[in-house]
Amino acid sequence: MKPPNNTDEGNLDGTLRPQQVDEFIGQKRKLANLITYIRGASERGEPLDHVLLYGPPGLGKTTLAHIVAREMGVGIRKTSGPVLERKGDLTAILTDLEPHDVLFIDEIHRLRTAMEEILYRAMEDFQVDVIIGQGVGARNVALDLNPFTLVGATTRAGLLSSPLRDRFGIMLHLDFYSTTDMMRVIRRSAGILGVDISDAAVRSIAGRSRGTPRVANKLLRRVRDFAQVQASGCIDDGVTEMAFTALGVDEEGFDELDRRIMAVVIEKFSGGPVGLSTLATAVMEEKDTIEDVYEPFLIRQGFLKITPRGRVATDKAYRHFGGDRHGRGGSLFEDLDDKET
Repeated sequence: MKPPNNTDEGNLDGTLRPQQVDEFIGQKRKLANLITYIRGASERGEPLDHVLLYGPPGLGKTTLAHIVAREMGVGIRKTSGPVLERKGDLTAILTDLEPHDVLFIDEIHRLRTAMEEILYRAMEDFQVDVIIGQGVGARNVALDLNPFTLVGATTRAGLLSSPLRDRFGIMLHLDFYSTTDMMRVIRRSAGILGVDISDAAVRSIAGRSRGTPRVANKLLRRVRDFAQVQASGCIDDGVTEMAFTALGVDEEGFDELDRRIMAVVIEKFSGGPVGLSTLATAVMEEKDTIEDVYEPFLIRQGFLKITPRGRVATDKAYRHFGGDRHGRGGSLFEDLDDKET
């Protein structure tokens, strides 16, 4: 069976994203609490308290923001911290909100201080200060805003200033998904894509998905390509193994950069400790990418630990890659070079 070709790859992430609360998989207890808060606010005719969603990327923060708006029956306005550079931009967005609308700010930890100061009063009093006139005749006027709900998403809640963080009435930490939940995500996505997939293939993809739905959907789409081009179109265990060998994704879910990070720690720095800046330079990757995307998974899986002196490889990392703490003669790097060639 050939997968349907009427799905635009560019819009596929939106297609696979859950649209209703009953479609959202995982985070069961936190989702149940959030729905309770939403229904309570709706019954009182009030806007939902401001919500901060934090955790590693790809776990559903943006999806939950849309679900909040849909469950409240209101509109949603989307922006991100790095985009908001001028006070006038944020003021215009705030004054344009309808009653009880959701304002979603992604990467809220990257807001400039001036933007945060505008949000303080907007979040508490639903007002924003604007300056009328110039020079000695200038005066400060408080504009009333429609009551709204700010939903902020961040991978690094610790970087939010205390005054901003304290103004969120609801704080939800999204954690990595269990293998069982990842299998449910993959089966749902496969159904939307219209591809046949075996139970063994579902388990294989789930085990390599790093507990992250975004990664699972990405791997599923790539395996679908191999199934369509090099097999009968059905995704079975043989197709997944062929695809993951070609993609360089091992049974732990490690990709090339994961292995290079561990190779640098183990080989170049004798297992550590090594500082983040040094590690980023050695693997030629941005510090934020390593800290936000790769390290949480490596730490959760027990391959890396962070000490006051820096990053250190664990015994489990040595067992996985082979060798011991007495030196490996560069063989791990040789393995990587062989895979690249």
